[in-house]
Amino acid sequence: MPNPEQSVAATPAAPAKASRAAGAALLVGAGILLSRLAGLVRQRVLGHYLGTSTAADAYTAALRIPNFLQNLLGEGVLSASFIPVYAALRSKGEEEQARKVAGAVAGLLTLVTGVFALLGVLATPWLLDAIAPGFSGETRALAIHLVRIFFPGISLLVLSAFCIGVLNSHHKFFLSYAAPVVWSAAIIAALILGAHAGPAGDQGRIAVWAAWGAVVGGGLQLGVQLPLVLKLLGKGARLGLGRGDVQVAEVVRNFLPVVAGRGVVQLSAYVDTLIASWLPSGTVAAFGYAQTIYTLPVSLFGMAISAAALPSMSADAGAHDKLHAQLESGLRSIAFPVVPSVAAFLALGDVICAALFQTGRFGPRDVRYVWLILIGSTVGLLASTMARLYSSTFYALRDTRTPLRYAVLRVALTAGLGVFCGLYLPKLLEVDLRFGAAGLTASAGVASWIEFLLLRRGLGARIGPARLPKGLLFKLWSAAALATAVALATKTAAQQSALLSHPIPLAALVLGIFGLTYLAATVVMRIPEAERLVFRLRRAARR
Repeated sequence: MPNPEQSVAATPAAPAKASRAAGAALLVGAGILLSRLAGLVRQRVLGHYLGTSTAADAYTAALRIPNFLQNLLGEGVLSASFIPVYAALRSKGEEEQARKVAGAVAGLLTLVTGVFALLGVLATPWLLDAIAPGFSGETRALAIHLVRIFFPGISLLVLSAFCIGVLNSHHKFFLSYAAPVVWSAAIIAALILGAHAGPAGDQGRIAVWAAWGAVVGGGLQLGVQLPLVLKLLGKGARLGLGRGDVQVAEVVRNFLPVVAGRGVVQLSAYVDTLIASWLPSGTVAAFGYAQTIYTLPVSLFGMAISAAALPSMSADAGAHDKLHAQLESGLRSIAFPVVPSVAAFLALGDVICAALFQTGRFGPRDVRYVWLILIGSTVGLLASTMARLYSSTFYALRDTRTPLRYAVLRVALTAGLGVFCGLYLPKLLEVDLRFGAAGLTASAGVASWIEFLLLRRGLGARIGPARLPKGLLFKLWSAAALATAVALATKTAAQQSALLSHPIPLAALVLGIFGLTYLAATVVMRIPEAERLVFRLRRAARR
């Protein structure tokens, strides 16, 4: 077998910058993996104490409301607006001006998040009625209380997103994406303490403890990044507002369309929560558990590759051939792991859900319900993941408005299709209304494909058609189908054993067999991404 590192480096589609971006993506992915694993543990502990109870519904819905602020002003928005300006100044040797821009951005974020947090606390009842109108009585009262606790902590998380922008610009990728581990750890500690600090079974009190844990965790997440950020910025860094500064004005000018785009995209998630609040009790919480799983590949692969590629893409924005090569290389890197993720969620979702969440109040019935929602999410998983890279390419071209237009259309489609598939279709089919939850995630997937196709077409008109190589998806789906068949056979055999029938060892065996089979099949098919992975694993084993 030829050396995959050499063969890839020799091709025009994988220039040196793409190789460096791949290394950066590994660091981003490693940090995200740690934070997501911590998040899975957090959700498992949450499921253990709250299950899919009304308290879990209130906690999940409450966290979504202030979380809107984090997503609206957070990492993706700053990456698109702040990094290109800040990195360009540093590349020209204008360190002092770069520090001023960073201080102004931090100052503006502090002011804006503080105002939003205050308004959010005051407007909590109306916000909750808008996002979860189906809540009433004790569930509504608890959710209002939780929202008011959450808001200050989310403001701290937004400021930690500023740290991500600085660290990424200095090519320090790991810490910023691993920092959320301490946020999850604080919530886990609060859940355990809350469960043992009062009468057993008081789930509302446990949810309140978890909310305060989130606030403490937000401070910790900011705190672990801040020392390195201040060191990188150097002496003289201070908060400001950047009035009259041309570079700060450019950041704000680029920032606003991305904020608007992120805002309308977030609306799709809130539309799902709104509709889910009209479905049977436990649906909102089940959405939260399913979301923890299906956002994992989006973050690990779509977000990691897009975040790592953005600085080098911004540098190559004037050379469309290089930009085109980086985009196609990134698409291949995304498709290789996301295709088997779709297959695993579809066929082995019960194994995954049971291993992660089946404990305490979270039983087999809850596993099957979360799996149902997870199946619906597979419809648009590949599209939503690759769309992130297309959007980042637009941002590298300093075009933040085109992704905004397509995001607005996606949200409109998500809302219309979601209402029909979530609330009306189950009645038309005369099935349990709980099945509407899968209709919600599936309809969002259809909207994701439309957005993806529009992004691809729009970018093709700018830099030329950029897509996956012909035949690659067929090979990847074939390998995933083979891996699924072998994994299902292994699952059937393993369930006969008392030792392996436990969710965690069963998942380790079945998913391990699935992954090894997929990797072996793609290596036999001479998929470059598989060959590179094997090469790196062998090199790591020799160290």
